[in-house]
Amino acid sequence: MKAEILARLQAERAAQRPVVLLTRMSDGEQHLWPQEALPGALAEAARDALGREKATNVDLDGETWFVHPHNPPLRIIVVGAVHIAQAMAPMAAPLGFEMIVVDPRRAFATEERLPGVTLRTDWPDEAMAELKPDARSAVVTLTHDPKLDDPALDAALRSQAFYIGALGSRRTHAKRVARLKELGHGDDAIARIHAPVGLDIEAVTAPEIAVSVMAEIVAARRGAALGEPRPLPAPQDGRVSIGISA
Repeated sequence: MKAEILARLQAERAAQRPVVLLTRMSDGEQHLWPQEALPGALAEAARDALGREKATNVDLDGETWFVHPHNPPLRIIVVGAVHIAQAMAPMAAPLGFEMIVVDPRRAFATEERLPGVTLRTDWPDEAMAELKPDARSAVVTLTHDPKLDDPALDAALRSQAFYIGALGSRRTHAKRVARLKELGHGDDAIARIHAPVGLDIEAVTAPEIAVSVMAEIVAARRGAALGEPRPLPAPQDGRVSIGISA
């Protein structure tokens, strides 16, 4: 590999941008996509490799190309070191996610309560500014405290995060929507939020809710219909989704 290609590849990976290294097997010629414009079929092969997250050989126009994708790490950024976060933590790594929990309440954000998780005890606005959610990031808020949840949602909505979820009842979310609109977010942006968070499996306990959240994140990542934000129906008979009161 030429030093110039290696330097560019390392720079893209350090910046946590998705990049594909394509090598022509006949002579070793190399290209980086999408940083370089490539013929349609070759660019499509690179795009497909990123989506599949798997290196492969591709034969095009009599030439064999080795297509090697380099994706940024998958992350779940959780605001709130609560019981649901504790139940989510053991599921994250087997599903391929790094889990980061943000909570300035140091009594909650401890290694004893959340082993194997990256903990941030700064305020969510500061943490999100450093974490910079990207297209490989999911953001979930769990505290019910606007001082903690709202800054994280504000940052998430201004990012390319592939999933944004917020715990709370429909009444809680209606108040949240009003606050987010005051911060300048329109209806289309706010519609990105999965609220109530998680698949509708009538979850009640923290582990059940954690399962519903992780399943919805996986569905969103894989492009399944279940992973799309749901329009909120009107509350019925005072019932609150996923067992969480307002």
